[in-house]
Amino acid sequence: MADTLKIYGIPQSRALRCLWMARELGVAHENVPVHFTKTRESPELMQRNPNARIPAIDDNGFTLYESMAINLYLAKKYGAGKEVGLASLEQEALATQWSFWVMTEIEKPLLTIMLHTLGMSPVDDATLARCQSDLERPLKVLEDHLADRPWLLGQAFSAADLNVASVMVWARTAKLDLTSHPKIADWLKRCMARPAFKG
Repeated sequence: MADTLKIYGIPQSRALRCLWMARELGVAHENVPVHFTKTRESPELMQRNPNARIPAIDDNGFTLYESMAINLYLAKKYGAGKEVGLASLEQEALATQWSFWVMTEIEKPLLTIMLHTLGMSPVDDATLARCQSDLERPLKVLEDHLADRPWLLGQAFSAADLNVASVMVWARTAKLDLTSHPKIADWLKRCMARPAFKG
């Protein structure tokens, strides 16, 4: 497909974030299915990401990798007038903040628990306990932030919600107990109920 955004990866990977964003934005795109265990077998992907990781995009000749960078780019380029878009420099900054935050504070321990739960990368009890402990503080930060607002940036769903939720969706697969974080549980349920996510 010429003149179309290409997204390299499969939905069962971090490429989910970029596919979700493209759907929220209504951007025509082609999903080039490269499995995360076979990235080096795709010369096309390797040309776009020499790190041999997914996702990567080719937007009419402009290539970019790193899922959060991709999503912030897509939101900025295609988001004008769209709910998921970022209407001001301040909103862009906050979306960047939350995107960095979820990658540094949540992703690693949650991914470790999820891969253990799936039997893909089992770890010992001490490691699991440490991951659970590492999640306590950032989950409290997110719970407290959502205490007086329905979405991360206020009254409307945005790229910040999508990027953070795209990591937090692993909580379901990881069987993470969110009963002590009802605001997060409700927010995540609403994010995952969006048609673009279900797609």
